[in-house]
Amino acid sequence: MAEEEKGAGGIAALAEANAPVFETLVRMTLDTFERSGLDQETYLLARIAALVAVDASAPSYLLNIGTAAEVGVPMEKIQGTLVAIAPVVGSARVVSAARAISDAFGLDTSGEGQQ
Repeated sequence: MAEEEKGAGGIAALAEANAPVFETLVRMTLDTFERSGLDQETYLLARIAALVAVDASAPSYLLNIGTAAEVGVPMEKIQGTLVAIAPVVGSARVVSAARAISDAFGLDTSGEGQQ
């Protein structure tokens, strides 16, 4: 299964399992994109940067990076965002974010199987 499919499936599962919570989150952010005045890519990269700053959990990354992937934000730009904010938020936050992102998308970070 591709990472994009895992992300989309994870979002669907989150929506089904926690409908009241998910609905509340949707209402909280309704119209935020339009009010921000940012293009979609910049908006999502800003949200991902904010998640790193607050040491967000894996489901938050699943939702936001999953959405970014769906609208065509290149993974290189997400990685570039992490590099750009590292001096501000600190390496510990970026490493924590990388772990949460890996957990969210079911990625193997053990290094096993790599040469």
